[in-house]
Amino acid sequence: MLMKSTTPLPNADADVTDEGTPVSVKIRERLKQSRKRFNANDNISRFIEPGELEKLLDEVEVKMQGVLDSLVIDTETDHNTQNTARRVAKMYLNEVFKGRYLPAPTITEFPNAEHLNELMIVGPITVRSACSHHFCPVIGKIWIGVLPNEHTNVIGLSKYARLAEWVMGRPQIQEEAVVQLADLIMEKTQPDGLAIVMEASHYCMSWRGVKDMDSKMINSVMRGVFLKDSTLRREFLALIPQKG
Repeated sequence: MLMKSTTPLPNADADVTDEGTPVSVKIRERLKQSRKRFNANDNISRFIEPGELEKLLDEVEVKMQGVLDSLVIDTETDHNTQNTARRVAKMYLNEVFKGRYLPAPTITEFPNAEHLNELMIVGPITVRSACSHHFCPVIGKIWIGVLPNEHTNVIGLSKYARLAEWVMGRPQIQEEAVVQLADLIMEKTQPDGLAIVMEASHYCMSWRGVKDMDSKMINSVMRGVFLKDSTLRREFLALIPQKG
């Protein structure tokens, strides 16, 4: 006669709920269970519970200290690098990559009471990011052109800068960053048309690699009527001050 085993089955959630489990593992498991992507330029704030960002900072500090150790930097006696691991962890989570870990900024939207339907351009907006390939700085400017309609939600000029900062505050590829920003503005304002131009210097070209100090990348995204109306597109591009 077969006897039933009294040994409990492993708890699938044990690894992610145990106090000794790194917080990054817990967050990653939530993302996987929800079948959500967590690429470098994705926002994952919805999967971070209260208090976990501070624990994640501690975890990144420990691992950054390991990187410094592997680079054979004596952080115990070198006064310049004694707190570098902590500083780098805070820089990544609280500053340059905060667009991954914090929710979108609150944007107050107003109805287009005056039925504005003329081209509006915002810029240049200075943006800062880092490339996903080498984590080298990407610094540039963005111009945003909006053609509203009577149903468009109106947002303050500074809010465009806040949205751009949130999107760029992640490891990014410039082509993808502009598309992400365009998607976000279209969702928030619902205009007839949207045009974005970005010009940026990439330190992965000037600080390393070919070490070309003068090269810049310029790309654009056109949505709605800007795709169909070449006259409107030319008007937008002509109104942008000389870049460079």
